[in-house]
Amino acid sequence: MTNDPNKCHGIAELQLMKVIFIINPVAGNGIALKKWRLFEQTAKFPFEAQFTEASGHAIQMAKALHTSKGPILLIGFGGDGTLREIVAGAAGAENLIVGAVAAGSGNDFCRGYTAFQDAEAILRFLKCPKSIKEDLGELCDGGASPFVSSAGMGFDGEISMLANRSSAKKWLNRLGAGKIVYLLYVIKTLVSFERFQLVVEEGNRKLVFDNVWFATVSNQPYFGGGMKISPQSKTDDGLLELTVVHNLSRLKLLLVFGTVFTGTHTRFKEVAQMSRPQFQLTAGKAVFRHVDGDGAGTTPVNRAVTYAVSKQHWQSVNIEKKEEV
Repeated sequence: MTNDPNKCHGIAELQLMKVIFIINPVAGNGIALKKWRLFEQTAKFPFEAQFTEASGHAIQMAKALHTSKGPILLIGFGGDGTLREIVAGAAGAENLIVGAVAAGSGNDFCRGYTAFQDAEAILRFLKCPKSIKEDLGELCDGGASPFVSSAGMGFDGEISMLANRSSAKKWLNRLGAGKIVYLLYVIKTLVSFERFQLVVEEGNRKLVFDNVWFATVSNQPYFGGGMKISPQSKTDDGLLELTVVHNLSRLKLLLVFGTVFTGTHTRFKEVAQMSRPQFQLTAGKAVFRHVDGDGAGTTPVNRAVTYAVSKQHWQSVNIEKKEEV
């Protein structure tokens, strides 16, 4: 018998891999907890359930498992913020494999990485567990703020800030229509947002973009609840992709947003994309920024901030055919 997580096992050997769920009970305004209560009744394998109590708790939970003996399947049951914390805590641990069940409002993590649709899918994985090493992004501004899917500044950062503070989001989440709040704030922010200048340093090049709406650094294709902002991004290639949207009228920006869900926005000349392991970005004014949809303060004015691939990797579940979220 072997403890190699990339070997297939029979039913009697499933105990080789411990299963721990980390559940955010307030994700989706409480929808995650309701979903978990139904989900746990269908799990036909041994598991342990842990519940987060505050922001940052999932990081501590995952870090506490680094010294555990034997492989652990660590499954996040929540939204993108919950999964970002779990991955940040699990990064660098050879014994932890991270999986997910979509239970938030945006669920971009579960679009870009493999997600378990039900308990049966987890059981199939346990019979033949395979993992893959993934990149982790970092926003470096004094300290390092990790991100799994994307980090950004500008228009999308302001929308994320407004949406996360919105009482309407909580109400719409109860109806299963939380994504509508983002559309409402796109329209609201479109009217008031003041564009900015952005200087991008990548390698030996320095590029200056005027009238910037937003800049997004991606490690996987999706952000904003299903928008395919960076179609060419791969999660394990050691690279990040930068998307800068600039010099667009307000009306044309709406047109571009309508094409982001299919990834065809890249045909517009006002959408610049580039790929590097590291970028230095300097904003000409203070604008809101985010990491995986959670607020990350504002940009310093005329001071470079680094976005880079972390030296630490993390392991995700590797299933040949990804399941739809």
